[in-house]
Amino acid sequence: MKVPMGIRRLRWKLSRRCTILFVLFWTVCWVLVATLFLQVHRSVFSERCTDEKSRRILAGLCHDYQGGTLMGDLCEDLCVAGKLVYQRCLYYERGKKVLQATWHGQPVVLKSKKEAFSNFQPLDLLDEEVEGSKDFPEAELLLMVAIEVKNALGLELSNSTMGPLWSGRRGPHWKVQVASMWSLLQQEEYIYFSLLQDFSRHVLQVLGSCGHFYAVEYLAAGHPRHRTLFPLEEAIGIPLVSDQGQAKAINNIALSFLDMVNHFDNDFSHRLHLCDIKPENFAIRSDFTVVAIDVDMAFFEPKMRDILEQNCTGDEDCNFFDCFSKCDLRINKCGAQRVNNNLQVICDKIFRHWFPSNFRNSAITLQLQEQLEKAVHECADPGTQDMPHHQRVSPNSFSELYRLLQATQRELQKSED
Repeated sequence: MKVPMGIRRLRWKLSRRCTILFVLFWTVCWVLVATLFLQVHRSVFSERCTDEKSRRILAGLCHDYQGGTLMGDLCEDLCVAGKLVYQRCLYYERGKKVLQATWHGQPVVLKSKKEAFSNFQPLDLLDEEVEGSKDFPEAELLLMVAIEVKNALGLELSNSTMGPLWSGRRGPHWKVQVASMWSLLQQEEYIYFSLLQDFSRHVLQVLGSCGHFYAVEYLAAGHPRHRTLFPLEEAIGIPLVSDQGQAKAINNIALSFLDMVNHFDNDFSHRLHLCDIKPENFAIRSDFTVVAIDVDMAFFEPKMRDILEQNCTGDEDCNFFDCFSKCDLRINKCGAQRVNNNLQVICDKIFRHWFPSNFRNSAITLQLQEQLEKAVHECADPGTQDMPHHQRVSPNSFSELYRLLQATQRELQKSED
């Protein structure tokens, strides 16, 4: 039956009107959602790294120093003498502030987990004592330091090993000194760097502090978009004009990564797990030593076990960034033992990028390049193919990679001679 023209026009108009109303409704909904998102997450956008805010943060730090609220061996140079000079903002991340400065003309990095000194939890013990009191309970203070270290690292330290964290020297402004120290002890990364700097060349050196900010050495950090991951020429201070020089530098960095893995696995009382492995979290010195510059996600074995041992319904629930465990479905609990390791993740996220692409135009034989590529692949993805990736462990990868990298080093050296 043929529908009259008037009815068809009416239907078309109604359909068009409904479409317009639907589009308007959809647009209004998205505007409301976007507005709500901006309201809820406005703090994210306020964390944009700017020179203006960075200078304001340091001005607040100096204001607190001059008001006698905080102290440190770098405060005078930063706030009075002008020997520690702000240069640029490096990044803000989840409250953490990382700034570049020069100290006596040399580049350094200033770090703090939070923006202001008042953002840190004060030490209640200080309110109970009088300035300069001879009866200040130092034993109790050391106990609280040990508890803070255990909370941060999962380790129990004796008083004799806490020298880098607590000197015990009584100055004229005892309470201010302790309050400043306490703000630093609430920063896990500061504890790591301070305790390990005398035992490891693979962590940043702490140069000093002012209140809650501490200074570390400035090094050439990695970046995923860099062709060689690390700025080689910036590290050594001279241009690398040949493919041979670039290949030799990369090979030296790879060997240093292996040294770091072996060091973190075997040279401390507990294995040190790196759960966030990416180029940005490492840097290189002028001799191509690899240095961990961000250890917010590094954990010694006791704390690693506590983190991994969680409830689960599958193996994917047991993945903590780059540290994986396995779900026991009988009890729905993740195993406390990590089933991958630092070397696997480094092979996957660092070495895969290098081998063999950066060695193709060098003096290294094709056979050795192929062996190295195969070893890196097996290191990053070991085991049989029917096993889940994070359940595979290759105990022979380290020695095989070390052997091949040393052979590569000899071939590159021979070509230069």
